[in-house]
Formats: sequence, structure tokens, C-alpha cells
Amino acid sequence: MEQYMMPTKIFFGNEAVDEIANLSFNRYFIICDPFMQKSHKVDLITKSLDKNNTPYAIFADVVPDPTIDVVTQGLAQALACQPEAMIALGGGSAIDTAKAINSLYAQSTGNAAPALIAVPTTSGTGSEVTSFAVVSDPATKSKYPIVDTDLIPDYAILDPQFTLSVPASVTADTGMDVLAHTLEAYVSTGATDFTDAFAEKAMRVVWTELATTVKHGDDLEARAKMHNASCLAGLAFSTAGLGICHSLAHAFGGTFHIPHGRAIAMVLPHIISYNAGLELAGENEALKRYEAAAKLLGIQAGTPKATVHGLITGVKRLSKSFNIPQTVNDYGIDPEEFLEAVPEMAQKALDDNCTGTNPRKPSLADLEGLYKELVKGGY
Repeated sequence: MEQYMMPTKIFFGNEAVDEIANLSFNRYFIICDPFMQKSHKVDLITKSLDKNNTPYAIFADVVPDPTIDVVTQGLAQALACQPEAMIALGGGSAIDTAKAINSLYAQSTGNAAPALIAVPTTSGTGSEVTSFAVVSDPATKSKYPIVDTDLIPDYAILDPQFTLSVPASVTADTGMDVLAHTLEAYVSTGATDFTDAFAEKAMRVVWTELATTVKHGDDLEARAKMHNASCLAGLAFSTAGLGICHSLAHAFGGTFHIPHGRAIAMVLPHIISYNAGLELAGENEALKRYEAAAKLLGIQAGTPKATVHGLITGVKRLSKSFNIPQTVNDYGIDPEEFLEAVPEMAQKALDDNCTGTNPRKPSLADLEGLYKELVKGGY
């Protein structure tokens, strides 16, 4: 038996954030990064609370790739606030931080966790509807994916006005992450008819809207479509799972401090080729799934492998149009330093939770080989 569960209540569209005024919680703990407070974007939330004279506290110390120390600091302030609900405002880092704080708060108090309300400000992670969170440990240069259904937010508010000021480079990186979410969920061993429906819709939207959103950041309609696509992709992979594209990107990004979406974009073409077994004789199931995805995007050639090659070419073309580096050399990473880190990164990727649902079961040597493909000229 299989199941699909969607516990998050989703509000979407322009000014959807105003729905917070209609929620009936008596005390809130708002979690965001310093920019959200300094730019007064957090005011879009607090004005509703002030209007209803609802008390709240703000923790504005979220950092990119949330660390164990930041989560601990946030937990201490949350315990002092004793909220009935927590609001995460920001990208994946803010939402993941809030998930960790919320979970630890429940463990610390022995009570039910406060309601969790996610208000994403980037269109990328889908974290507002998933059971996933990633916490980093700078001391070991590691990222630790956490998977627990208790992490799924109770409410998601998809208001595109929060994304209008996101820089083009960040829009591109996060958008490529959404594309990877759709493709990984689609070929995952955990894919179902239900997750496929979300993944298919999301990948078509990304394919048609991402370039417009990057080029015309003030296009509210395109922003709204990408925001919804990001959430739809989250609904797909939260149940279906992901794969080694994310496993490799977690270790790569954590080691060399590369934004997650950018690391994903660099790795993705190589993962499609590997999973589809393009270097092998015959055809595997993942190849057929990638072929189906390609056809959904209007890509078709004479054979299944040729069609998947077309998909890879399309992904690379999209990535290059955003000036995303294709190799570690292009990124400015010393190739020798990168190659020295490959064995440790590959082991971390092999142990990553995302590896379990990858359609092709990799060996440690396979993962090392995929990393080496990121070096110009190959190894």
C-alpha cells in the first residue's frame, strides 16, 4: 500500500500574507534573517499582528545554511517567548531554521509543537510543504538533511510580492533547484501517480517561466507561477524523495560554501546522464522516466537515449543562459583542492538521506566519478 499526505493548508496569490490576520493564535515567534527586518519586509507580517494587538517576538539571526549554533540561539528565545505559533519568513534557510527550532521546542517543553507558518520569500526549496530540513555544522563542513513528518508546516503562505526584490542570480539558482526537485521526484523510487502529477505541472512551469522571471524580476504573474511551481515541486518530493543530485550538492556546497541551487545546477546534467545509464548498453527504467519528462517539455528525438541527451542539452543551455558555472574551474575553485576533497564528499553523499530513493544505486566510486566530471577536461 502507498499513501499521499498533504497536511499543510496553503494560501497563495498576491497579498495572501494578509491571511495571517485571520489566524487565531495568541502569541507568535517570527523567524527571519537580518535583511527581512532591516528592509521592513517583516512589517508585512507584523502589521497584521499589531492590528489585532497580538504579541510577538522576532528572531532575526538566521544565516545562509542554518547552523546548529543559530538553531540553539533561536530555541532559547523561543522558550522565553512561549508562542502558540511560529512564523518562518525567508528562503529555505529561514524555514529550515524554524523547523528545527519548532521541533526542539516541543522536545524541550514536552508539549505539542507550536503551529508552524511558512512564508517563503524565494521560489526554490519548497520547504514550506516538506518534511525536509537541512542544518549545517561549520566545524565539519557538513550539511545534515533531516527528514521527519513532524517538520511539515501547518500553513504555507505563497505571496509573490515577497519575491519581487530577489536578485536575478538568486532567482536563477533557486529556479534550477526547483527543476531538479521535479526531475528527481519524477524518477525517484518513491514516485507515485500523485507525486507525478505535482512534478509534471511544476517542471512545465519552470521550463516556460524561469527565464522570464530571471530577466523580468518585476513580472508579478511570472513570479507567482514560479512561486506556485516551487511549492508543487515540494509536494512531489516530500513524499517521493529526491536523489543523488541533492546528495552530491549537499556535500559539495557544504565543503566549498556554494549556494545550494547553484551547486544543484552544476551537478544536475551529470546526474541525469548517470541515472539514465547513457553510458550503458540497453535501457533502464530511469531512462524511460527521463524520456517521458523530456517529452512533457517538448523535447523528442529518434530514440529514448537521444531524447534524454536532448533533455541534458536543454538543462545545460538554461543553466548557461543564467551564467551559472559549469565546472569547478569556472567557479574559481582550485581543481587540485577540489579533487583532494572528492573522497570525503563522496562518502558524505553516499550516506546522505536523499541517496536512498535514487533510481540507480551508486557505489562510492560512482559518486567520486560524478564529482570528477565537474573538473574541466574530466578525470
